[in-house]
Amino acid sequence: MTTHFVGDTTVLLGRSLKHVTRSVDTIITTAITPVAMMLLFVYVFGGAINTGSASYVNYMLPGILLITIASGIAYTALRLFNDMKGGIFERFQSMPIARSSVLWAHVLTSLVANLISLVIVVGVALLMGFRSSAGVLTWLAVGGILLLFTLALTWLAVIAGLSAKSVDGASAFSYPLIFLPFLSSAFVPTATMPGPVRAFAEHQPVTSIVNAVRALFTEQPVGTDIWIALAWCGGILIVAYAFATITYRRKIS
Repeated sequence: MTTHFVGDTTVLLGRSLKHVTRSVDTIITTAITPVAMMLLFVYVFGGAINTGSASYVNYMLPGILLITIASGIAYTALRLFNDMKGGIFERFQSMPIARSSVLWAHVLTSLVANLISLVIVVGVALLMGFRSSAGVLTWLAVGGILLLFTLALTWLAVIAGLSAKSVDGASAFSYPLIFLPFLSSAFVPTATMPGPVRAFAEHQPVTSIVNAVRALFTEQPVGTDIWIALAWCGGILIVAYAFATITYRRKIS
């Protein structure tokens, strides 16, 4: 059964990746928005924001990486929506393949596409002066957090893609996720925010993830932020996966 699932997922993953490679503009578009934000914040607003001794590009890169992921998963919802409306799912159900492999192929495609976008954004950040003395293990830890965050948001995208009634609805759900880093410690210290905004910013998932990644990049103690970040990502992933599975079963039943 496991071999059957792996084989089916691999074949369907190849199909999805072909669609991505034929429309490279989706990856470029996903990377362009965060890069434009970096340029804007670093060269226009950066001089007016006090982040201590750290350069502003070092300070804000973790938040930009999360925005990159939030932008990328919108295309996962769009690809799922198009498959649903195009009758592809019905064709797959008539074939002897593992049902869950259809969803996992889209999820893994999201991971690959987002990885490429993240590499592009980090590359531009390096050209803009981003520097980190973190070692290989620390970079792997950062990658692990970003991977978990991507998985969590991708399964949310699966729910949106399966439930949407229109193309706009399939991708619109990602807008609040893209906006969320602006109400966190991603671009300015939360201590500078008004009371109610500060309270929200300090207790939403993006802030703990940003703080953990930023501490890892600068080789500072991560404290409890990393555990809070992992708890948020893991909790969202579990809930989103459960609802996505239920939604999928209802759609194909």
